Amino acid sequence: MATYEILKDLAIIFICAKGAGLLARRLKAPMVVGEIVAGLLIGPCLLGWVQPTSFIKQMAEIGVILIMFSAGLETNLQEMKKSGFAAFFIACVGVLVPLIGGSLLYMCVYGFSEFGSDEFFKAVFIGCIMTATSVGITVEVLKEMGKLKSRVGQTILSAAIIDDVIGIIVLTFVLGFKDPDSNTLIVTGKILLFLVLSLVIGFVIYKVFKFYDDRHAHTRRIPIIAITLCFIMAYIAEKYFGIADITGAYIAGIILCNVRDAEYIDRRVNINGYMFFAPMFFVGIGLETDLRTVDSSMIVFSIGFVLVAMLSKVIGCGLASKCFRYSWIDCLKIGAGMMTRGEVALIITNKGLGLGIIDSSYFTAVILLIIVSSIVTPIILKLLFGKSHDEAETAVETKATS
Repeated sequence: MATYEILKDLAIIFICAKGAGLLARRLKAPMVVGEIVAGLLIGPCLLGWVQPTSFIKQMAEIGVILIMFSAGLETNLQEMKKSGFAAFFIACVGVLVPLIGGSLLYMCVYGFSEFGSDEFFKAVFIGCIMTATSVGITVEVLKEMGKLKSRVGQTILSAAIIDDVIGIIVLTFVLGFKDPDSNTLIVTGKILLFLVLSLVIGFVIYKVFKFYDDRHAHTRRIPIIAITLCFIMAYIAEKYFGIADITGAYIAGIILCNVRDAEYIDRRVNINGYMFFAPMFFVGIGLETDLRTVDSSMIVFSIGFVLVAMLSKVIGCGLASKCFRYSWIDCLKIGAGMMTRGEVALIITNKGLGLGIIDSSYFTAVILLIIVSSIVTPIILKLLFGKSHDEAETAVETKATS
């Protein structure tokens, strides 16, 4: 492709992505939804202004790596330590129940398959997509109601952070078995070795980086070194351990999340991500999605996918919360707060598409889930917190009367 054709595609992608993103935000939907819809409009599915190319795919891959690196930088390890076993247990159940629910949904729609077969692996991957939680919208709603620092609010926040970590680990194991001829022990060993080496070497890198950062705070070289670490970790993970590059990028972010300039690095990374690479990723999803391949069975599957994904979080996280003496109304709040899905679900789906595990038609179900959960979650949370407030006032009035 000639260079001037690439420039034309970039101009169309950026103007349409930002315009659709701003429109989505005005409609109280996540900007990423608007960017994906922009990709659908300008892609071969509808207008045909931009065609998927290897250049766009490569830029999109850098975009997803930077998104996961940023997610790692924003991880609050101190909050995870404070949350204790309760948030950890809620997060574990909140991953396990959707994983099982998604797998069973696929098997119910497309038929049960033998353990270890390609179809079985595909079913497990569908469950893996459901494990991700995007708590950004929930946090904004809790802030608006002044409930973020409440016990329930902090539990949701901590569990969501841990949920993402566990979800990435689950994805790593699932992708490790993408080859049906792979040796289970070798795959497991590579993954565990990578995690152990990341812990040991990461601690050393953290100490060295912290020492350097304390003496050269807020200099341009700090984010450059940080992004270099991100790319190196992503490369090593996929090249030498057979692990998804996004896992390496995410761990690189976690290694640096407690350094002095973590927020400064994140801002610098987000400048590049927001302006260039992230739109390439989300618009690229729209370009790759072909709605012409969506048939009646996919429509049925998409509806079931949304219902199972949302209810499995409510049931899993809600019942797990009850083990720690939360009231039933608080259990519902925690479960509802964990329902939203966002970028991570798209990233997992895109990784499965790249590896040939699923086809692009499954983006329909994931996009629908993001839209529905983003709209429904704030409404349910406001109703639940309003109801608990009314019940508390009634209890006080009853006590005063007696």
